[in-house]
Amino acid sequence: MNHFPEHQLFNPGKNGSIEVICGSMFSGKTEELIRRMKRAQFAKQTVEIFKPAMETRYSEEKIVSHDQNAIPCTPVEHSGNILLLSSGREVVGIDEAQFFDEGLPSICNQLANQGIRVIVAGLDMDYRGNPFGPMPALCAIADDVTKVHAICVECGQLAGYSRRLVHNNKLVLLGEREEYQPLCRNCFFKNKLV
Repeated sequence: MNHFPEHQLFNPGKNGSIEVICGSMFSGKTEELIRRMKRAQFAKQTVEIFKPAMETRYSEEKIVSHDQNAIPCTPVEHSGNILLLSSGREVVGIDEAQFFDEGLPSICNQLANQGIRVIVAGLDMDYRGNPFGPMPALCAIADDVTKVHAICVECGQLAGYSRRLVHNNKLVLLGEREEYQPLCRNCFFKNKLV
């Protein structure tokens, strides 16, 4: 069974790709996405950047890193909107991919098969340490995956996990340093057992 029928839309004349930037909270995912998108703009490529409409922590119409680096974006409710709004673009950026619906990998495949460079950033694991949303499928179909790390606030090792500091069982809880902190594997599971 082919889950990605968009392979039939392949355009052999253009060289599209999917790049995934993943990691924990405070690992620099958005910073790296912004850096790559600004380089594409500097190269005079046509770009469009998207984020989930629900993501309004710093700005409604910008992607903003924790270091306050920013770039304008288009907020969308559903991954299907990305396909509609990407017409004529050479590079498409998508931030907070974990919050999108399960259709996002198919959309990214369609864009890449049309010759578009797609750069996706998102949390690879939720606060429980489980794969998050469409991120596992995106990593599987990506041409390149960059895993970035924060620093564990307890021991100083590389951190790949995001510990939630507030009591809330909702899977999606937008937050900052007051709500989350990065931990290494050992500290994450040690704290989980307490």
